[in-house]
Amino acid sequence: MRRALALTAMALGALAGCEAPQGVPAPFTPEYGKIETRLLDGDLVNFVVNMRGARGPDDVAAYAECAAAQYALIRGYGFARHLRTNVDEEGGLWRADAVYTISPALPRGLKTIDAEVVVFDCAENGIPMV
Repeated sequence: MRRALALTAMALGALAGCEAPQGVPAPFTPEYGKIETRLLDGDLVNFVVNMRGARGPDDVAAYAECAAAQYALIRGYGFARHLRTNVDEEGGLWRADAVYTISPALPRGLKTIDAEVVVFDCAENGIPMV
């Protein structure tokens, strides 16, 4: 009975436009902004992305990774290696500044990505790319 009352209260609260009850995540409705791509040197590429509605740094970092994966495929490469990502947020606008190397073969390192796999995952999750 308590569970039914709690569920009813949550539903009524949602319908009334109240915030989600504690412990219930708010709906994820991101607004993806622009993607800036800068070729730094040969296979070294900088991606600057921004978005609103991120749940935290991981969401905007994933957006940058999607951009890097698509860029690698566009350039005829199948892989990328993550070097660094700096994330900041100001006034609800999240920004990621990420650097990746792109390569035709699996690069050395722990933070490598298979561009085709990542692009597929990004499309499945509705994350736009370059």
